[in-house]
Amino acid sequence: MRIPAAPVRPILATVAWSVTWPLTWALVLVAMSLPAPALAQGGAMALASHRAVYDLKLATTRGKRSMQAVRGRILYDFTGSACEGYALQFRQVSELDSGEGKVAVSDLRATSWEEGSAKRLRFHSMNYFDDRLRDQIDGQAEREERGVAIRLTSPNEKAFDLKADLVFPTEQVRRIIAAAGEGKTLLQLAVYDGSDNGEKIYDTLTVIGRAIAPGEPKPADAIAGQAAFARLARWPVTISYFDRAAADKGGEQTPVYAITFELYENGVSRALILDYGDFVLSGEMTSIEMKDVKPCP
Repeated sequence: MRIPAAPVRPILATVAWSVTWPLTWALVLVAMSLPAPALAQGGAMALASHRAVYDLKLATTRGKRSMQAVRGRILYDFTGSACEGYALQFRQVSELDSGEGKVAVSDLRATSWEEGSAKRLRFHSMNYFDDRLRDQIDGQAEREERGVAIRLTSPNEKAFDLKADLVFPTEQVRRIIAAAGEGKTLLQLAVYDGSDNGEKIYDTLTVIGRAIAPGEPKPADAIAGQAAFARLARWPVTISYFDRAAADKGGEQTPVYAITFELYENGVSRALILDYGDFVLSGEMTSIEMKDVKPCP
């Protein structure tokens, strides 16, 4: 799964998946002794086009801003191929009750398109808070010989260049799957997805767990009974996101947010855990629709 790095951003004074909830916790890496199974057909598998819905609920609350209740939903619609590029339509609506007599509602709507060769990215997002538009981001990124050229049209017109040592979100997923298939347990990548104000880079640390063989155990969510997953391996994955700008200023290196999930070798994810620091949400897949895509010539 590739998720825009900004769901639920305005909640609790812009608490965000992308930037605002520093959390202090350690990542513990357990040595993996068993090799991961080879990817299907002995090579890289194409990312599956699909439409999935995840229901969100409060799993844990901690810190100064404890939550009484949380509920929400993610709609994740991903289509495309290496020759046509990859398009994503994403929406996350979250309702949070802090127990103070007021319920806050956040609604993030995002679309993007990423070239199959990972040379170009177009992105657009709108962030609503209690039905009011808080911010809007439009822009594109293009990989050039000396770096990555960013062109923003909203919230303000701006052009600037970033270093070439970064990947776009779909490429990030592909690299995680490749690393998992090779039996690797750690992967470090710098990621740009146009979130926040369109100027932020995240340094990410991905921890890849022991491969889960097909059907061991069998999922109890919407994937259960889906023939497309009957022979696919999956891996438990945790991705922690760090603000590169804070690191450049000598700031404390703790993740600003983290996401844990089970990642299938075709790019589909289930069993989400979204850690925002002050609270943690779980996301259960309640429906999935696999889509046909014209194969590359």
